[in-house]
Amino acid sequence: MASVDYPDPVRRLVAQLKQLPGIGPKSAERIAVWLIQSGAETSLPLAESLIAAAREVTECRTCGFFATEEDGCAICEGEHREGQLLCIVEQPTDILPLERSGAFRGHYHSLRGRISPLDNIGPEDLRIGELVKRIDEGDFVEIILALSSDVEGEATCHYLAELLGGLAPLRVSRLAQGLPAGGGLNNADELTLLRALQGRVGV
Repeated sequence: MASVDYPDPVRRLVAQLKQLPGIGPKSAERIAVWLIQSGAETSLPLAESLIAAAREVTECRTCGFFATEEDGCAICEGEHREGQLLCIVEQPTDILPLERSGAFRGHYHSLRGRISPLDNIGPEDLRIGELVKRIDEGDFVEIILALSSDVEGEATCHYLAELLGGLAPLRVSRLAQGLPAGGGLNNADELTLLRALQGRVGV
């Protein structure tokens, strides 16, 4: 005897939702059922927004951030940028926390990933060629490496430091690492404490 299941449109929706990061089979099913039960006034605007984002949002060819044909890139075309500073990040989403902090007003370059031999991701798979070309054609005096502090991030930083280190008078630096604001010593791991001591400053 055949078991009862959702109609085909529901199963197809669940299958698509399962492909989203952090969404498992049960969550996908709950979301699909919620959307259907919420009716067209909820699901249709969502569908229209997805279609519009897929059609209109592109990758900025210069920095790798999100852009649109109509408005361009908010960063590359933004005013009051420090043209001699370039901050390198792994993903375009890493740009937003730095922007929201208000502490950096230079330019950015997203690598779209990091070197990870275990995942078969090498330098040629990242936007490093575009980076070198951009530096050659630009007027930058300092490159800031704002990458993760894990093994892959460290490997990528080391590779970029060697690659860019010989481009005088270019200065290559990286974000200071240490204790977070409001954090105590008892919650810090050994690596965080080591870097906090190495990066100590005068008072």
